[in-house]
Amino acid sequence: MNWSLIWAIARKDLKEVAQNKAAVVPAVVVPVLFIVVFPLAIVLLPQAFGSAAGNAFSLQELEGMLQRMPPAVTQALAGLSPLQVWVVFTTGYIFAPMFLILPLMMASIVASDSFVGEKERKTLEGLLYSPTSDAELILGKIVASLLPALALCWASFVVYSIVVNLAGLPVMGRLWFPTAPWWPLMLWVVPAVATLGMASAVIISSRVGTFMEAYQMSASGVVLVLALVAGQVTGVLFLSVPVAFLVGLAVWAVDAGLLWVGVRTFSRNRLFSRL
Repeated sequence: MNWSLIWAIARKDLKEVAQNKAAVVPAVVVPVLFIVVFPLAIVLLPQAFGSAAGNAFSLQELEGMLQRMPPAVTQALAGLSPLQVWVVFTTGYIFAPMFLILPLMMASIVASDSFVGEKERKTLEGLLYSPTSDAELILGKIVASLLPALALCWASFVVYSIVVNLAGLPVMGRLWFPTAPWWPLMLWVVPAVATLGMASAVIISSRVGTFMEAYQMSASGVVLVLALVAGQVTGVLFLSVPVAFLVGLAVWAVDAGLLWVGVRTFSRNRLFSRL
């Protein structure tokens, strides 16, 4: 395994993706919305209207939802004021699965641009004639997809932590974020979801004709994230530490299957026939 060739492929892919506006714009806009705009709106708007409205903002709005939550969550919220409950419950618990959109999106963008982007730029033939094995070629694409996805998500997590803590400081009176479930989410589930987006996008991009077609098909993985959000809101599948570990384990199992399929079905001859 020649790692210098693998890194060369990865660097080339990252450079080309950085020049693709269709890839760069979502990678900038979506994180800004998720880590700055949404949390600020969630935390600051109730503070602005709560004091003026007196008891208008109360636990009654959350009572039905909280009744469906596991005992560990209700215990964590015990003794907090209504505004504190709102801040902790929304930004610390409900919003957690939404963060998985970031690695899924970024890995899908880079991986979707992998083979199909080479076709559109008329550079695929040169890549296929390069002195690399199929495994080195695939691994280079994997590295190029996973590294920016993980870097984006972990950097966003740091910024999100700062925004949530500072915006909520007048209400909370202390730095409280992140809560315990966020650590397995970021260190275990996020890499699994990024790998899921990458693996599915690489397989798809080797079989379709345009970047947007590959990205739209691979973005269907967001259904998984929406299912987790729905489970979080309804209390059916709450992302506690054990649940986060199990969810990550399930996603890693799917990843292994997709990677196996991708490697086994990869064919330079098929790609040549699609040039």
